[in-house]
Amino acid sequence: MPDLLRVEGLRAGYGEAVVLPNMSLTLPEGQVLALLGRNGTGKTTLINSIVGITRHFGGTLALSGADITALRPDQRARAGIGWVPQERNIFRSLTVHENLTAVALPGPWTPQKVYAMFPRLGERKTNLGNQLSGGEQQMLAVGRALVLNPKIMLLDEPLEGLAPIIVEELLSALNRIIRQEGMSAILVEQNAQKILGVTDRAAILERGAIVHEAVSAALRADRAVLETYLGVTDQGPRRGGRTVRQ
Repeated sequence: MPDLLRVEGLRAGYGEAVVLPNMSLTLPEGQVLALLGRNGTGKTTLINSIVGITRHFGGTLALSGADITALRPDQRARAGIGWVPQERNIFRSLTVHENLTAVALPGPWTPQKVYAMFPRLGERKTNLGNQLSGGEQQMLAVGRALVLNPKIMLLDEPLEGLAPIIVEELLSALNRIIRQEGMSAILVEQNAQKILGVTDRAAILERGAIVHEAVSAALRADRAVLETYLGVTDQGPRRGGRTVRQ
């Protein structure tokens, strides 16, 4: 299976600070990677570096065999990178429909197909972005990335801060996008158990480096590794010295 995304020897960060000292990874066509790790381990920096909004110190990035290292973020988007950032970054002064049509590129993913995936958005297509709930804004952020008709989706903590019912709705949609539509993706998440069920492989980061890689199903069952790198116990992840039940 050919590599869709190839990162080799990437050295990147912000200002003079190097967050990723020597990052290399590959993502085959049609695969989905879970990018895991505690806060501050470099997950978002890696996503931002693929998008093209960090300082590049060295290394290369290739998409479908084409070198994209020197491309601007807008050029990378047109080359096939769809991005759902932590901050969502929707156009709050535009309607839902305007958010989608403003960035849409030709391909199978249209605003109407997004509305079929997220009926809530279809019901609110004339609402402004700032009139949506947090969950609806996240659905719109996903939809806006989809209408770019990307080759790969990069989702940075798409479930963070959402109500459990919205989390389940988004997970179901992501599973359809990934499994039925065959979208390649990288999903960043702190809570491994939320996304290991919808990904093929997983990589755990510490201090800007990959310290463990595994098939998602195997990692999900490996309590020792989850406890060592992510602080996950049989009851749930640990935060601040206490167990948080999942």
